[in-house]
Amino acid sequence: MFRADTAGRLGSLALKALEEWCDTPEDLADLLDLDIGLASQVHSLVKAKLEREPVEDFRLDFEDGYGNRPDDEEDGHASSSALEVAAGMEANSLPPFIGVRIKPLSGELHKRALRTLDVFITTLAENAGRLPEGFAVTLPKIQDPEQVAVLAEAMASLEDAFDIPQIPIELMVETPQMVIDSDGSAGLRKYVEAGQGRVRGAHFGTYDYTASMNITASHQTMDHPACDFARHALQVSLAGTGVWISDGATNVMPVPVHRGDDLTSEHVAENRRSVHQAMRLHYDHIRHSLRHAYYQGWDLHPAQLPTRYAAVYSFFLEGLDQAGKRLSHFVESAAKATLVGEVFDDAATGQGLLNYFLRAVNCGAITEEEAVERAGLTIDELRTRSFLRILEGRS
Repeated sequence: MFRADTAGRLGSLALKALEEWCDTPEDLADLLDLDIGLASQVHSLVKAKLEREPVEDFRLDFEDGYGNRPDDEEDGHASSSALEVAAGMEANSLPPFIGVRIKPLSGELHKRALRTLDVFITTLAENAGRLPEGFAVTLPKIQDPEQVAVLAEAMASLEDAFDIPQIPIELMVETPQMVIDSDGSAGLRKYVEAGQGRVRGAHFGTYDYTASMNITASHQTMDHPACDFARHALQVSLAGTGVWISDGATNVMPVPVHRGDDLTSEHVAENRRSVHQAMRLHYDHIRHSLRHAYYQGWDLHPAQLPTRYAAVYSFFLEGLDQAGKRLSHFVESAAKATLVGEVFDDAATGQGLLNYFLRAVNCGAITEEEAVERAGLTIDELRTRSFLRILEGRS
């Protein structure tokens, strides 16, 4: 199904969903319980984002979303999708990050997984001469660190064959032993180390993980306490490694329950109610992730993109005034304390406030100019990304 212009087409569908289900700031305010002033800001930002860059990262999925097919069929799709990626590189129509998710390297599927990777990379390298910037390979349902090591070796062989830069690996965290190993240690570190410096990200797989914990289907949700525990354990395990983390996806799709051109008024009302419930659930799940410092996540449907960006923008915008005052006060107080020889021991809080503004800028909620104006900083100070360096410069 992937085409060179898929990201753009998803953006068009996302804009259509925004217009159909949340056409005005007032609609958004009612749906998400936002103040109308904030809703106006968010609605404008969401629409602009969907027009400019609707998809930031995309995975061509040869695993669960694809299923098991005859070898010649999967070979053909690995080749044809690689050609579409090459065409997207030529047309500059790909998202900033892109990659493939192969099948697990289990005893049953490892040959098929490595064969798909080989066909895809070979086709892409031979036709484009290189891989896209931001390309990565995602490995699912990992049972043992050795599987990560095998993937790293296979990718090294392909890199040598086509003289291409090192390809990053992203890990799906879907099993309990990846969170806490059988010996009680932090499980994920071993998997990262097995990647031989290639692992750049870890994605939490909500539904496989909750299933492995024997949680019944109706309670396999993003905000289940078991998921919170696993996410926190992953944060601790990966702290200081430079490996970034991503949350899972909401599997309730914002789609109408009734289709056709001759819908009754009752059908129309049911459709709106069903879609709005799914959009609000998605929004709440993302806000839950953001509160737990998971700033990235997966979306499965273009109609989820409006609520993805609405959740991110509202999260950073609604606390902007208070954070700006606090950071400005911290900087001024700390600089004065340093001048008179006092000890300022709350630099961690200052760094946390600075990180808030850096992430707000990074996601597009505000510009650098808005950040420095609200926080009482200069552009150069903001770009240091370090509260202590700001204090040193001021003192």
